[in-house]
Amino acid sequence: MPVKPADAVEEMLPPARLLPLAVQHVLVMYAGAVAVPLIIGRALGLRPEEVAFLISADLFACGLATLVQSAGFPGVGIRLPVMMGVTFASVGPMLSMAATPDVGLLGIYGSVIAAGIFGLLVAPYVSRLLPLFPPVVTGTIILVIGISLMRVGINWAGGGQPTLTRMIDGVPAAVPNPNYAQAGGLGIAFLVLLTILALIRWGKGFVANVAVLLGIVAGSVLAAMLGLMHLDKVAAAPWFAPVLPFHFGWPQFHLVPIATMCVVMIVVMIESTGMFLALGEITGRPVSQADLARGLRADGLGTLLGGLFNTFPYTSFSQNVGLVGVTGVRSRYVTVAGGVIMLALGLLPKMAALVEAVPQVVLGGAGLVMFGMVAATGARILTAVDFRGQPKNQFVVAIAVGFGMIPLVAPTFFRNLPHALHPLLESGILLASIAAVLLNAFFNGLGSTEQAGRDASAAAAAAEHV
Repeated sequence: MPVKPADAVEEMLPPARLLPLAVQHVLVMYAGAVAVPLIIGRALGLRPEEVAFLISADLFACGLATLVQSAGFPGVGIRLPVMMGVTFASVGPMLSMAATPDVGLLGIYGSVIAAGIFGLLVAPYVSRLLPLFPPVVTGTIILVIGISLMRVGINWAGGGQPTLTRMIDGVPAAVPNPNYAQAGGLGIAFLVLLTILALIRWGKGFVANVAVLLGIVAGSVLAAMLGLMHLDKVAAAPWFAPVLPFHFGWPQFHLVPIATMCVVMIVVMIESTGMFLALGEITGRPVSQADLARGLRADGLGTLLGGLFNTFPYTSFSQNVGLVGVTGVRSRYVTVAGGVIMLALGLLPKMAALVEAVPQVVLGGAGLVMFGMVAATGARILTAVDFRGQPKNQFVVAIAVGFGMIPLVAPTFFRNLPHALHPLLESGILLASIAAVLLNAFFNGLGSTEQAGRDASAAAAAAEHV
């Protein structure tokens, strides 16, 4: 007898079918899941083994957050097929914090923990903020997130940073990096990009869904054959090691980074609200206000756990929501099993060391696709905006994007403002978010909560992970 849509969420599949479907969910999200610890770890100049630990911690916390969201606990968790991972929306602010000497990694963790607690407290009220985030706002924010991340992808393709800091006569100075943008590295990045495009063009089903991951694998094999990928640290890494809280030390709490991360948390929770509404339609299980509150509490708890276990803010990965629609498998126990797999991967340091060993040029070819798709998602959401009937929407997008570009094109633009504000002012994502919300309220006012919910669900249905 066929399973009713609402009952399909609670269907317990046999292990022979459950495990392959869970692995599929893990593979679809894997490249995006490990991207953020690679970006932040390398921006902080951490040693390779420390970056590898960040990756392990991230995978472990991904598993914890996924179990909280999919399996659920009293008052916490949407109990729908959801996979959780680090949000790209936090990358810009965290890079700004990483560049601030008195904040650094421990200050990032303090802001993540505080944002998680903030998320737990405000979860029941976030749906009331939906009118502040119509598609013209969310589309603009996601567009700026993608554009901001492209800088990371381009420098990965170049093999590092274009300049290095060297001491000259006792004074730190920026000098050109002689290894940047070498022809061989650019060639590998380009071949990775071509591989991904070919898999997207001619691959079918699952192969197309994991094209980015397969492109990284192909590029890594080529780099190893050319002697550019070294596996000595992989061989030295243990097979098993626990992920313990506060590995890098006790977190530090600074007011402006905390406020900055709380703004990120609001953006993430608004995105999650749309994701949950869209997933409710896909699975045939209507999502109530109480369900939304539980799901958003899980975002907050997942982020709190992330800060405790040496990693970053968490959100629902929309590519996995899309996979639910593609496969038609609505059982939440598939993502529960996926969460268990992520937990296990986080306890295998050799896997993390292998990811860390992938040359930046290989990641660059994949980064252009991953981060470019984020920007394209923002543009796709904006296509649903009424620019003809409401021409003032053009000014919302134009000015907010302009604010978002300031830290990219003029990094010293705010240098004469108070130093404590730099983690906020040097994040184009946050500048664009604040500008878009204020400009939309100024030009368009606030719509109804019901319409905002419909708009959020439609935007989420079209979204890739941000």
